[in-house]
Amino acid sequence: MKKPSEAELEILQLLWTQGGSTVREINQKLQSLRVVGYTTTLKTMQIMYQKGLVKRKAEGRGHIYYAIANEESTKKGLLNEFIKATFQGSTSKLVMQALGGSKTTKEELEEIKKLINKLENQ
Repeated sequence: MKKPSEAELEILQLLWTQGGSTVREINQKLQSLRVVGYTTTLKTMQIMYQKGLVKRKAEGRGHIYYAIANEESTKKGLLNEFIKATFQGSTSKLVMQALGGSKTTKEELEEIKKLINKLENQ
């Protein structure tokens, strides 16, 4: 499976959230975020089909598109690439940057502590 572009990832996130959708439905959701033409959305989804990121099922005169790309593995792969390119492969540098550069709630810190404890006990 090929790496999704930024526009393709945006469409995948919609498909992961709402399930099978027509090009028109996806385009309407995208329109609520930014200006994007129907033909641009159609072409992007056709490319995604060719790349193996989505499958489609004929319905009436159109198609219903479904994500093939697994959400968790796609995000993990993109994150790993980002960590390698930006933080020389160091997850701790990423975490230190993220925690040091923004406000973290007590609840978020508790979740992070739980995750650390879980990882240490494996």
